[in-house]
Amino acid sequence: MILNYYKMVLLMSAKKEIAIYALIIIVGLILAQHMNVVVSESMEPVFYRGDIVVVEKTDFLGIHEFDPNNAKVGDIVVYNAAWFPNPVIHRIINITEVNGSKYYVIKGDNNPSPDPYLVTPSQITSRVISIGGQPFIIPKIGYITIWLKGL
Repeated sequence: MILNYYKMVLLMSAKKEIAIYALIIIVGLILAQHMNVVVSESMEPVFYRGDIVVVEKTDFLGIHEFDPNNAKVGDIVVYNAAWFPNPVIHRIINITEVNGSKYYVIKGDNNPSPDPYLVTPSQITSRVISIGGQPFIIPKIGYITIWLKGL
């Protein structure tokens, strides 16, 4: 009877350990989806190549954390650019309307001129989270990803 009790305690302990590992993996995957690696110098000195910015998504598993139609001048957004194959992280510098449709003028802080094309709200995938007016950044950790991808 004592042996059965110990078997039951060990089984419960193993199940609890598996549940904790599963929870850690799920939390890690959710956090990873809310981070973007900076791969260029276009936003210096706000953040640098190799930094990670923490973002809120326009659509994360059906949850709308951020509505790109409500983006404001000064917001730093991640968008799918027509002129570059990877997502771009730049700042909205102006909002304009063309034939009744909203467009954003977007520019890297370290770039001399705005990005070459106007950006529609549907191109924006996320917005960098700011705390106290400063973007939420994890410095230099992204170099691992840059190195692995050969960027």
